[in-house]
Amino acid sequence: MSTLAVALTGNPNTGKSTIFNELTGARQKIGNWPGVTVDKKVGYTRYKNRAISIVDLPGTYSINARSPEEKIVIDYLTNNKLDLVVDVVDSSNIERNLFLTIQLLEKGIPVLVDLNMKDEAKRRGIKIDVRKLEDALGMPVVETVGRDHKSTEKLLSVFTETVMNRYNVSEQVQAHIEKVQAIEQSPDLTESQKLEQTIEARYDIIDKIMAQAVSLNQASTSTSEKIDKYLANGVLALPIFLVILYAVFQITFTWIGQPIADVLDELINEDFLDWSKDAMAAAGVADWMQSLVADGIIAGVGAVLTFVPLIFVLFFCLSFLDGTGYMARIAFIMDPIMRRCGLTGKGIMPLMMGFGCGVPAIMGARALDSEKDRMVSILITPFLTCGAKLPIMALFAAMFFPDNAANVVFAMYIIGIVMAIVVAKGLGATIFKQEGSTFLLELPPYRIPDMKTVLLETWDKGKGYLVKAGTIIFAASVLIWVLTNYNFDGPTEEMSESFMATLGSWMSNLFVFHGFASWQAGSAVITGILAKEAVVSTIGILYNAPDISTEAEDAAETAQTLLGTDMSTAFTTMSAIAFMVFTQLYTPCVTALGTIKKEAGGWKWMSFSAAYMFVIAWLVSLLVYQIGTALGF
Repeated sequence: MSTLAVALTGNPNTGKSTIFNELTGARQKIGNWPGVTVDKKVGYTRYKNRAISIVDLPGTYSINARSPEEKIVIDYLTNNKLDLVVDVVDSSNIERNLFLTIQLLEKGIPVLVDLNMKDEAKRRGIKIDVRKLEDALGMPVVETVGRDHKSTEKLLSVFTETVMNRYNVSEQVQAHIEKVQAIEQSPDLTESQKLEQTIEARYDIIDKIMAQAVSLNQASTSTSEKIDKYLANGVLALPIFLVILYAVFQITFTWIGQPIADVLDELINEDFLDWSKDAMAAAGVADWMQSLVADGIIAGVGAVLTFVPLIFVLFFCLSFLDGTGYMARIAFIMDPIMRRCGLTGKGIMPLMMGFGCGVPAIMGARALDSEKDRMVSILITPFLTCGAKLPIMALFAAMFFPDNAANVVFAMYIIGIVMAIVVAKGLGATIFKQEGSTFLLELPPYRIPDMKTVLLETWDKGKGYLVKAGTIIFAASVLIWVLTNYNFDGPTEEMSESFMATLGSWMSNLFVFHGFASWQAGSAVITGILAKEAVVSTIGILYNAPDISTEAEDAAETAQTLLGTDMSTAFTTMSAIAFMVFTQLYTPCVTALGTIKKEAGGWKWMSFSAAYMFVIAWLVSLLVYQIGTALGF
C-alpha cells in the first residue's frame, strides 16, 4: 500500500504547527524549500497500518503568489501529486480564514477543512454547525483542538475516509468559481479592477457561508483585548516590551544560559581537554597531532559548543513568547520606528537577537514577510555588537580609557546601531529599491503555549546552529593551528616566523594610516574573521602577555596585565579607538558568513557581505583616526 501524501496549509497562528507536531512527533525532517530560506517541514506517521507523509506548508493568508510563502504554497499544491490537502482554520476567526479556503477551491484543489481551536471559538461565543458548513462548501469538515491527542486521532481517521471519497464543491461555490473566472478573463477590466472584483466576490460567498453555518453570540470583551489595553497601549507598550526583552536577555545571558555555558566550558576546555592530552600522551600520539587535537580542534570547536546553551535558551524564550501571541504585538509596537530604518515591525526581533549572537539573528530573518526585509536584515545584523565582540571593546576600553570604560563601550554599541540604520536605508534605496516591503499583521489571541511545540521549535532552530557553526568552526580551528605552527620551512616554535605572522604583516599594510600597522594587529584582524573571540586571545599571545580571559567582566584586570607589555606602546589613544571601531564594523566571523551563505542563497551575498563590511569598517576607522589625530586627541 502506497504512502498517503498529505499537505497542511492555513493562515498563520491557526495552530497548524501544533497539529503537525502532534501528528508527527519527533518523526520530522527540517530543511529549506529549494531556492528560498523558508522552513520546509516534512513528518511521518502511521494510522491503521497506512503510512502517511505530511508536509507542513508555510502559513499564508492568501495564494496570490506575492510573498515567498504564498509562492511556495501555490507551487507545491499545484505541482505535486497529493492525496489530501488539509486547510487548518482558526474557528475563532473563521470569516478571515475562509478567504484562503475559497481561493484553494477556486484553484480546483479539494480540501479537508480542519476547524481548529474550537475551544477558543466557544469562549468567544462562536457556534459553527459542521454539517451545514460541509453542505455550504461541498467539502468535508472536522473539528479539532490541536493539543488534544484524541482530536488529532479523529483527524487521522478522516484522512483515510476523505481520500477514499471524491468530493465536489457545492453549487453556490461552483457558481462563485465561474464568476471569478469570468472576471479574470474579462478583456474590459484592468488588472486592478479584476483584483478588486475578485476580492469582493470572495467576501460575498464568505458572507453567504457564514450566514448558513455560523452563529455569533454577543460576547463580552475577550481576555486578549483586556491584556492588550496594557501590552499594546500607545504609552505603556514600549516600556513593557523593553522590560520583557531585558528579562529574556537576563534569562539567556545571566540566570540560566550563561551558568550552563560556564559549566560546559569547564567540562570541555578544562576537564575534557586535560583528559584528552593525558590520553594522547599515554598512547604515544605524536606531539604535532596532540597539538592539533588539543590546541586546534578541541579548543576551537569547544569555544562554539559553550555558546550552545545560550542559543538554545534564547530560542526557547523567543519560541515561548511566539506561542503566547506576544511576538505579533512586538512587531506592531515597533513598526513605526522600524519603517524609518527601511524595514517593517517584524524586523526588530532578528536585530535584537544580534546583540547575543549574529548567527541566530541572521537565521531569524527568515521570519520576515518580504525578500527585501529578509536580505536587508541579514546584511546589517553583523554590524551590531554581539557577545563575541564585547570582550574586545571591554579590553581596550579598560586599558586605554579606565575612567570612562563604560561610556566607550556604550559608544561602540551606538556606532554599530547607527551604521546598521544607515546601511539599511542605503540598501533599501539602491540594491533593493525595486522590491517592496509588505506588512500584514494579525494579532492572535493570547494563549498558554504548547510546550511540545515550543521545545520542538527550539530544537529545530538550535540544531541548525549547532550543525552549521560546528562544521565551519572545525575547519577554521584546524586552519588557525596550521597557520600559527608552520611556515614554508615546516614546523616552527617562533610564532613571529609562522604563516600567521606573514599574513599579519601583509594585512598590516592596509592600516598604515589607521595607527595600528603592526603584524600582530594584522594577525588579530585575520583571526577575528575566523572567530571574533580570537581577537583578544591573539593580541595577548602575540604581545607576549600572560593568559588572557575573554570574559568582559575581567577586562580591567586583563588591561592591567597588558599595560606591562608591548601592547601599551603599540597603540595610542586614537589608534586604540580606531581599532575598536574597525573590529566593531568589519567582516563577520566565518560562522556568520556561512550562515549568510545559507540564508541568502549562495556565495554572492556572502562575498558581498564580507567585502562591503570590510570596506565600510576601513573607511570609518580611517576617518576616526585621522580626524581624532588632527584634533589633537
